[in-house]
Amino acid sequence: MRATLPILLLIISNVFMTFAWYGHLKNLNTKPIWVAILVSWGIAFFEYCFQVPGNRLGFSTYSLPQLKILQEVITLTIFVIFSITYMGIRPSWNFLWASLCILGAVFFIFQDGR
Repeated sequence: MRATLPILLLIISNVFMTFAWYGHLKNLNTKPIWVAILVSWGIAFFEYCFQVPGNRLGFSTYSLPQLKILQEVITLTIFVIFSITYMGIRPSWNFLWASLCILGAVFFIFQDGR
């Protein structure tokens, strides 16, 4: 549980983050920019409610570089799912190649001990 709880918190955080950063492109594209900013800030509050404890707990189990790479993997995974399901973006082969590069980064960073 010590290793998985931070990951779960970071996944939840990234769902909020992705909607805060990109959700307005679909839902608020006809609204004034200040509306999109305020809505995004409101969503980002919840992102931080999960991200800060996720990183604090994660730092007791993972090294800082490992924690960062995990964060990037989670971010890109959530982003791909969001892009496909919510924004209707069709994945290309580049999605696969980029994912393989990220998996390589995970492999190499976890070769270092904590």
